Amino acid sequence: MTDKPVKLYTLSTCSHCKSTKTFLNECTVQYEFVDVDLLEGEERKAIIEDIKKLNPRCSFPTLIIGDEVIVGFKEKKIKEALGL
Repeated sequence: MTDKPVKLYTLSTCSHCKSTKTFLNECTVQYEFVDVDLLEGEERKAIIEDIKKLNPRCSFPTLIIGDEVIVGFKEKKIKEALGL
């Protein structure tokens, strides 16, 4: 299991985002997440700019595990990054 920080940027209506959350929960991984579509104004704009630095296409889910960025629900890559 990883001791790296895990952060997830999602959309509340995205099925791949829900799958990623479910997978992380099943693996009992502690993580922070932000449903970007539920944010408003400057907060939303600032988060989108942060995501674009990691994922220029700004697609979802965008998962950060330590220094590694994984775009989309890619179970094998997520497991590798988490050391599972």
